[in-house]
Amino acid sequence: MSLTHRAPHKVLSEAELEEVAQRKPPTKPSLRGCLRKTRCSGSAAKSLLFRFLPFLRWLPRYPVKDWLLGDIVSGFSVGIMHLPQGLAYALLAGLPPVTGLYSSFYPVFLYFFFGTSRHNSVGPFAVISVMIGSLTESLVPSENFVESVNGTNVTNEELRDAARVELVATITVLTGIFQVALGLLQFGFVVTYLSDPLVRGYTTASSVHVLVSQLKNVFGVSQGEHSGPLSLFVTVIDLCKKLPDTNVGTLVTAIIAMVAILIVKELNHKFAAKLPMPIPIELITIIVSTGISYGVNLNDKFGISVVGNIPSGLKPPVAPKISYFGQVAGNAFAIAVVGYAICISLGKIFALKHGYKVDSNQELIALGLSNFLGGFFQCFAISCSMSRSLVQESTGGNSQVAGVIASLVILVTILKIGELFRDLPKLVWIVTFVATLLLNLDIGLAVSVAFGLLTVIFRTQLPHYSILGRISDTDVYRDVTEYDLAQEVPGVKIFRSSSTVYFANVELYGHIALQSGIDVDRLIEKKKKEKGASLMQGATPPVPSCTSSLPGPDTSVSALVGLGGPRSSLFSPAVIELSGGESSQPSEPSLQSLGLPQPSFHTVILDFSPVSFVDTVSIKILKNIFKDFQEIEVDVFVAGCGGEGDLQSHEPWPGRASFGTQLIAQGVPPGFPQGTGAAGCDMDPI
Repeated sequence: MSLTHRAPHKVLSEAELEEVAQRKPPTKPSLRGCLRKTRCSGSAAKSLLFRFLPFLRWLPRYPVKDWLLGDIVSGFSVGIMHLPQGLAYALLAGLPPVTGLYSSFYPVFLYFFFGTSRHNSVGPFAVISVMIGSLTESLVPSENFVESVNGTNVTNEELRDAARVELVATITVLTGIFQVALGLLQFGFVVTYLSDPLVRGYTTASSVHVLVSQLKNVFGVSQGEHSGPLSLFVTVIDLCKKLPDTNVGTLVTAIIAMVAILIVKELNHKFAAKLPMPIPIELITIIVSTGISYGVNLNDKFGISVVGNIPSGLKPPVAPKISYFGQVAGNAFAIAVVGYAICISLGKIFALKHGYKVDSNQELIALGLSNFLGGFFQCFAISCSMSRSLVQESTGGNSQVAGVIASLVILVTILKIGELFRDLPKLVWIVTFVATLLLNLDIGLAVSVAFGLLTVIFRTQLPHYSILGRISDTDVYRDVTEYDLAQEVPGVKIFRSSSTVYFANVELYGHIALQSGIDVDRLIEKKKKEKGASLMQGATPPVPSCTSSLPGPDTSVSALVGLGGPRSSLFSPAVIELSGGESSQPSEPSLQSLGLPQPSFHTVILDFSPVSFVDTVSIKILKNIFKDFQEIEVDVFVAGCGGEGDLQSHEPWPGRASFGTQLIAQGVPPGFPQGTGAAGCDMDPI
């Protein structure tokens, strides 16, 4: 089929357009309307309660038969990981090991009530522990607690640890206050400025700092702390000078433990499909090394440092020391932002994979309350761990019930088992931690926060979104909510953003685009349920033979030419050439065959004329938009693809995603310009 169409356009000034289209006057909010919105009601109170206590919404609908077993297995697996990581991260923070167990219990249990992510494993995290450790070593150095005993200078570790716990408890409480305040102020939007390259870059650098800071424990040498620019290189040089003083017993134990952990980690990865759960090599290493240390008496015979006493039982709450607030406020704010950024980044990954939503502001409040209340019980600031979160997801975890079970495992350890680890060699913590950390660097464990200029933030992050309609007797398209005579083309939704689309605003763009006339997520969920029900009944839904949805006869050939408005007349008349072809048969049952309501429109056009560039993050979200609309049998087109970036080069695309000429021709309905037409836009069907 070949079609040629020439569409002349009348040039309209803005004043003429205002008169022809009859622009609606701007609405001014009235005092009565504002008061009505702030009035308390039963539904408003219920909505507020469900927002701040999300578990009230999902727990009554918890599918016990489908999820409970997976959550139990996942909870025990994550609890086993919490034990070695909690001990190791307490060492990184310069604190007694028992504080790592406290931080693996209280915050994890509290997150169950306030968190919105189903797969995040909150608790101690390496980067946060290092940030806290730098504070404890600078504000409460060991040199302040040196005592002379029989003519020998000895550090009073009991007094030092008590002072550091008091300091860190204050930091944790202040971190929680910052996070809760930011959450209440709806400051969760800052997460949109976290790009994947920044996350990976900050992760790698932080991992190197963590590794270098713990080499002194691997070699068994004493080394002073260095801070400031280039401190990493100063630490390495200082360590090299002290290598002749290496404790051979400590080094050999470290090498054996590291080799064992690395081998089993690789086996876990290789046989992941066959193993019901990963082999807990970290816990096995701790148990075996503790037994050997106790039986052989490694501390006395070889001078290998051990953990020492781990008190059993829970401690009563202690108030933070207010006098520290001024000294640590800046650091506490940095910890609050970095810890939140890590959690929300992981939460978004799992939410996108499993098809649910994470509330960024509620996550701030959840982390803040976990830190604020945990600080009164000798916890240090927490975040989320990628390694634990991956285990929680891969072993069948479906909700934060797994987190509660993991916290109960730690509770049993605190009450009864913790004292058994007093002979654990300290270097085994380091080996366990380093092995786990390095094996997950390719995924990313940390985050870097980037801020742009305020003008760019407000212009690009909060643009104006609109559904366009055609002004009667013109080829001009305007926002249907602003112009009375702007009418939507039957069966077609034209969606436009006033700003470019990139990583900082693409998630909001995707959310609003999916709300253009129908609840896409709910319809997809209904479709999945109906398909599952049909399979359970043993019936195969009929698969209709159909072609791509095309505009009906009410849509004229020239109906959609000129999305650019008056500027269209500056270009030559539109020339549209289409080649016919048969569409492929759909591989899934249609909504109609499943007895579900069909959308009131068959085509969505994303007007990209304001978009000057795209990035990898926006490409991912756009692919999800195309995939979701394809699920409900709606065609998606991208119009006005100018500027930088080639959408076709970002393979693979869902559905009819090969941008070959034949498929493009098949997917363009009559009246849609395929090449550069009067509006000066390229149309790429998805």
